[in-house]
Order: sequence, then C-alpha cells, then structure tokens
Amino acid sequence: MNKVHFIAIGGAVMHNLALALHHKGFIVTGSDDEFFEPSKSRLANAGLLPQTTGWHAERITPDLDAVILGMHAREDNPELIEARRLGIKVYSFPEYLYQQTRNKIRVVVGGSHGKTTTTSMIMHVLRTLGKDFDYMVGAQIEGFDTMVRLTEEAPVAIFEGDEYLSSPLDLTPKFHRYKPHVALLTGIAWDHINVFPTWDNYVSQFATFAQTIEQDGSLVYFNGDEQLCNIAQHLRSDIKVLPYAGLDYCLNGDTTVVTYEGQQYNINVFGKHNMQNMHGAMLACMQIGVAPHDFLRAIESFSGAAKRLQKLKETTSSVAYLDFAHSPSKLKATTEAVRERYPNRKLVAVMELHTFSSLTKAFLPQYAHTMDAADMAYVYFNPEVVAHKRLEEFDIEAVEKAFENKSLKVYTDSVALKNEIQSIDYTDSVLLIMTSGNFSGIDIKSLAEETIK
Repeated sequence: MNKVHFIAIGGAVMHNLALALHHKGFIVTGSDDEFFEPSKSRLANAGLLPQTTGWHAERITPDLDAVILGMHAREDNPELIEARRLGIKVYSFPEYLYQQTRNKIRVVVGGSHGKTTTTSMIMHVLRTLGKDFDYMVGAQIEGFDTMVRLTEEAPVAIFEGDEYLSSPLDLTPKFHRYKPHVALLTGIAWDHINVFPTWDNYVSQFATFAQTIEQDGSLVYFNGDEQLCNIAQHLRSDIKVLPYAGLDYCLNGDTTVVTYEGQQYNINVFGKHNMQNMHGAMLACMQIGVAPHDFLRAIESFSGAAKRLQKLKETTSSVAYLDFAHSPSKLKATTEAVRERYPNRKLVAVMELHTFSSLTKAFLPQYAHTMDAADMAYVYFNPEVVAHKRLEEFDIEAVEKAFENKSLKVYTDSVALKNEIQSIDYTDSVLLIMTSGNFSGIDIKSLAEETIK
C-alpha cells in the first residue's frame, strides 16, 4: 500500500490531491502551519486533518513512499530536511500527478486566461456522456465533489495547466510537468510578473510547454493570438496542430444560440471569450473520441465554473455577477461579454487590484482601456497590501492614468467603495464584481443581495 506525506496539506489543490489519494486507498498524512475553510473541514471529515499544526520532523518516517511538497513550504522546513536525510523521494504536486497518470491519455489546458472554464467544459461533457476520467482543476466545479480525482481505471486524465512554479524546490512551471497527449492553449497575456519579469520570458514558457507534448500528440490553440500562432509554426513535425477561432453564436434573450453544421444549440454561458473556450474544448474532446454534436448536446447543460460570471442575484430589472477576472485580458473579456449580453442596461463594473502582478506599478499600464465597456467603472486597491508585498508604492492618480478611462473612480477605502456601490440606482442595470480577493473583507454575496433589489 502506498504511503504519502504532504508538506503544506492545507492548500486548495494540495488538500484535494490528498483527498483523491485517500479515496484511491493510499495512506495519507500531512502537515501545515495553518488551516482555512473549506480545506480544514474536508480534511477533518476524511480523517486527514493533523491533530496539531506546525512542522514536525518525526512525522517523516522511513516507510514513506513519497513526500509531496506544496508551494507554501520553505526550503528550511524541518520535515523536508528529514525527508531528504532519509532519502525519501520528494515530489511537487504536478510531478506526482504525472506519476499517477503516466499510463493514461493526458489532456492539459493552458493559457493566461480561460483555463478553468475550458477545463470545466471538457469535464462536464465527459461526465454527461458517461466517460470515465481523472482530473485536476483549479476551482470547485458544480457536480464534482473534489478538484482532483485519481483512479486506477480511468483511461483519460484532464488537467488544468498552470504556468506558475511547481514547488520551492522545483522552479519549473507546473504545466511543463504533465507531458500532454492533447494540449490546449487559450491565449497568452503577461502575468506572474514576480516570476516572469519580462514578456519574452513569459511567452517562452508556453513555447516550452508545447514542446513537451508527447510523440504524435496534438496542439489545440486559439488562432487569434499572434504568439500562439508563432508557437504552432515551430512545433515538431509529429505534433498535429488544430487552430480554433470560436463557435458561431447569437443571443436570444437569456440564451446563447450556437450554430454548428446547420444545427442550433442553446447554451447557458455567454460572451465571445466563452465561445472561444467552448470551441477549443470541443476540438480537444474530439481528439479523445467525442463527436462534435455529442459535445454540443452535452455542453447545453453547462452552467459555468465557480466565480466565472457567476450570477449572485437577479431581479426583473437588475442582475449582479461575480467573476475571478483580475488580469488585464480577463478584465477586458469579461466586461465586454457582459456589455454584449446586456447592451441596453447600465453596466457598473467594480474590480480589485489584488495579485502581485496587478499591484506592481510597472505592470499597471497593461490595464489601459480594459474597462471601457462599462458605463461606471470602479477600481479598488489596498496600499497596505502593496507595502506588505514590499512593492513600489503608487497612488490613486497612477491607477487612473494606467486605465486611461476618464469615467473611472479609484478607491483605497473598501467601506467608502461599498457605500458608493450601494448608492447607485440599479434599475435596468448590471453590477459586475471582478476580483481574486474580497476587497479587504467585503462579503461579496451579501453586497449583491443588499444592492440588487
């Protein structure tokens, strides 16, 4: 029986991997210096929550088959030091995922935006069609209990391929570790500036990923992206290239109608970017034996991934959405999608600068014109977070200048922002909230409930 130990078991993906291995019959232990919900309760329910927090070298025993190291851990972690002393193999989680799926057909979705949604679409279709598959996805998906599934039986594994680093010891981007048979790239827009300080350095990670495709594999890519087109032109000759542009669609009230080979399909999600994601997902599924019309019939019941144009509240005349959008490309695509969906309504868009990249002063100009589709645009950032991350300070004027939007209002006080948002008349309006955080403690769902009446 396999016995594995997790250093930093409480992480979002780490605890899901721990649960997946537990369900597979592995003996799983783990440590962390802090636990948050929902991972704390989920680990406890599975009997995997350690009795005490912190790092304890004595938890590393010679009978361990592997130690899985999370990004949260440091090189001087006493458990890591002990694992190395005992000669126990230490894996990053992407390395271990690959080891667990070496004999499966691996489909990996990468790109600066749309990864989670596109991966979710593939997973939804395969489940709807009764296909057995393993998976790893970066968000909780409706109908799936965990973000990771690993089995002996499933012939296929679907992975969301993140370009961020694998572990403190493995500075390789995660998606370089998966070696896909089918790779899908949605687009490239500079992100993770703390790890990839230049545009060229960032782009090169995707070129390297494409070269990790297994012999006689496939690359599905968005042909509206110049960088991806360039990567596709310089691939090995054995790799099949499959460009996509987006499915043909029109809006019919609350429904997106997709037309393919003369047949129409009613789709719940909306936005040009989602029709691009859907087209890519369809091509990827075709590589593993799914017919296009079967794909489209199955995708009709897809309602989206969590925090991806998630509807929070709706009345007869107004609606509120939450989206994970925070990078420039995501912000622009999401705002324009909502504008297209509600052309005759007032669009109030609110976003938070929250990530390392978005709070880097030199990166701010990347946000130029990203919220132009909104009638009223608001940006929030917390100067204390900037200081905590030890980044160069900037002021409200710098943000206003970067966005190049004369109607934009910038706030550093979350209470003042909340009061402003709640003072607006939302008759015939849409409230679009975009963040990877929570605006320094705002309950976003409650805000939507209280505001949209």
